[in-house]
Amino acid sequence: MDRGDVGALVQSAVDGDAAAWKALVEGLSPLVWSVVRGHRLSDADAHEVYQTVWFRFAQHLGRIREPDKAGSWLASTARHESLKVIKNSRRLTVTDDPQLLDRVSEDRTPEQSLIDSEDAAAQSERVRHLWQEFEELGERCRQLLRILMASPKPGYQDVSAALGIAVGSIGPLRQRCLRRLRARLEARGAGAT
Repeated sequence: MDRGDVGALVQSAVDGDAAAWKALVEGLSPLVWSVVRGHRLSDADAHEVYQTVWFRFAQHLGRIREPDKAGSWLASTARHESLKVIKNSRRLTVTDDPQLLDRVSEDRTPEQSLIDSEDAAAQSERVRHLWQEFEELGERCRQLLRILMASPKPGYQDVSAALGIAVGSIGPLRQRCLRRLRARLEARGAGAT
């Protein structure tokens, strides 16, 4: 839809032409959706922003100074409304990590901060699943893997003495335990990371 057509349709819509309004909505909706979807909002929030943008457009229809630039007006409003939703949802982000909430950088965009928060929550969930599945392993696997995760890393002689396992059996047993853990995670749908 070119600017001249948009300008004419806006003028007709201002005069009460319902067909012009419908043509504007049909012609410019893809633009509004692309801006809204570009902010990675949930479906509910995206629909809310979409409706708000068109509502605001209807409110200001008669006051738009450059009707041929209505697409720019809609895109700008969609961006503004999307950022408002992101900002409000960021305030409501539930986390048990106070350091995550304290880390605010002026260089980060609200969108990137939200994405980082979601990534951190997903990582936390993967770690929680990992430890849940780890606890379901047999006692021997849990003991071996805990010792091998220690810092500083113990030598195989120390592991052998602590668990009563032959030095030559430690590597193969570790591999079997890790395979079991990976299989449990994959069966759960968490995937091995």
